[in-house]
Amino acid sequence: MISREIIDEIVFRNDIEQVIGSYVTLKRAGSNLNGLCPFHNEKTPSFTVFPGTKSFYCFGCGSGGDVITFIMRAENLDYKEALEFLAARAGITIPDDNDSPVEKTIPRKRIYEMNMDAAKFFRSCLFDEGYGREAMAYLHNERKLSMATIKHFGLGYSPNNAWLLTNHMKKLGYTDDELVTGFLCGRSQKSGRLYDYFRNRVIFPIIDTSGNVVAFGGRVMDDSKPKYLNTSDTPAFKKSRHLFALNYAKKHCEEQMMLCEGYMDVIAMHAAGFENAVATLGTAITSEQARIFAKYTKKVIICYDADNAGQTAAKKAMRLLDEVGVEVRVLKIPGAKDPDEYIKKYGVESFKKAIGESKTGFDYQLDRIISSYNLEIAEDKIKASEEATALIVAAYSQVQRDIYVRKAAEKLGVSAEAMKADVDRQRKKLAREFRQKELSDAKMSVKNLGNRTNTEAAKHIRANANEEQLLGLMLVFDEYRRDAANGSAGISVDDFVTEFGRRVFVTLCELENSESGFSQAVLNQHFIDKEFDLIKKIEMERRQLGRNDQAVFEACINGLKQEKRRIEQSGEDISAQLQAARAHLQKKKNKEN
Repeated sequence: MISREIIDEIVFRNDIEQVIGSYVTLKRAGSNLNGLCPFHNEKTPSFTVFPGTKSFYCFGCGSGGDVITFIMRAENLDYKEALEFLAARAGITIPDDNDSPVEKTIPRKRIYEMNMDAAKFFRSCLFDEGYGREAMAYLHNERKLSMATIKHFGLGYSPNNAWLLTNHMKKLGYTDDELVTGFLCGRSQKSGRLYDYFRNRVIFPIIDTSGNVVAFGGRVMDDSKPKYLNTSDTPAFKKSRHLFALNYAKKHCEEQMMLCEGYMDVIAMHAAGFENAVATLGTAITSEQARIFAKYTKKVIICYDADNAGQTAAKKAMRLLDEVGVEVRVLKIPGAKDPDEYIKKYGVESFKKAIGESKTGFDYQLDRIISSYNLEIAEDKIKASEEATALIVAAYSQVQRDIYVRKAAEKLGVSAEAMKADVDRQRKKLAREFRQKELSDAKMSVKNLGNRTNTEAAKHIRANANEEQLLGLMLVFDEYRRDAANGSAGISVDDFVTEFGRRVFVTLCELENSESGFSQAVLNQHFIDKEFDLIKKIEMERRQLGRNDQAVFEACINGLKQEKRRIEQSGEDISAQLQAARAHLQKKKNKEN
């Protein structure tokens, strides 16, 4: 069986826009792409690719999924054949069953256990009067961190000794292969002996939203290079798919999140009361991280350093966040190189004021456009005006557009009336295209009123609605899936009414509790095409809703339980259905074993 890590890498390396674009002519429509569906005949495009979520969906025939699902249908391949097809395309070698790499033999749960023991070791070193005196002084005196903040983030210290952690971890029973694969140790090419990867650095544990220590960052206490060392990818960690401090920020980010460059910026902001701050892990923001933001918040304020590198990174962040539909603002921090320094110099209240004065994405991009042209030259002014017009057209509100037109016209030195006429002309063109698509979608929707995949949905409308909302939350949010899978959410397969809902619930829980963990790419091998289409539809509907907090999750569970009781009290017989579902799942397990 192909490992989850390899499947994720295959999906990651095969850009869905490029893959589908080789089969379908796609046209940009905002942050998404539209085209004629390759799976049914149509004259008006109803097929949409969502780069932000690496998925596709046809509003006409209901086909949907990821890049693997698309290749399965486009090339008429089964799941494994589609993976092999995409692996060859990306230049990935799928190892034979008898040629498994070391990392395949080490479960992610073992990595979690190892990292937790390492985090305890680093913490004990920091609090040791001998080993940690210099590091504690650095955190207290130079970084101005309180003991409460140090403990809250689980900060630690790696002594300047090449074998201290290695020897400690070996005493706990961890093997050389485990320590190297988990990136806690390196191996000498000359002697083959292990050595500590992190040495003489303050240690920042990276904790996921489930509370697992998945990786570490290490910072020097002087100006030596490299300033930071970070855990490389392991079976339990992909740095492009995590955010530092998200485990705390997720509780405070419904309205907005703050995106910082470094660990210390985030810690300083949390200590100052800005608990919605997170940071990428030593790299520029990735598309995967942008999708994480889209899961948790509506708006992101970029708080990058004021230098050129920081501003270049901010441009990329704006583009990726815009692709997943997140509102973006950019924070200006005059008189300081980063948020940490600004808060220390000017205080919390001044920083709050700066947040309130952060620039909108439009203002930031307009300034960028103006700075790119010489407005004294007519041709440059025309090009700048065209780019500004395209920005304004994208604004939904008429008030916004009016304000943007006046602002852009004034800065560009052109007539507001002329610019407004250009904006109106472009919007009318877009409106015609939208009405054509809307009419097409409505026609297709009528054709698909009957749910032939979950035939019990029509019989148990309210129960099915709760089931779909609950499953949608589990599909989109890791923490809801984890709570349901470990039983802490108070929901079980016996609470479901429809056989389809039960099968999806059980599969999600089984994948979550497996050694490799849940993966969207692995999910579709458990269902036939039409079933996975419905699962994708459930997920998409949940993503489009604005509120997805704990109260909504609990309401879905309570609503489903109430409907189950009502059905049982009314005498509707679903016990036979439940028995059949269990028999189906047992038969599937027996076949796999």
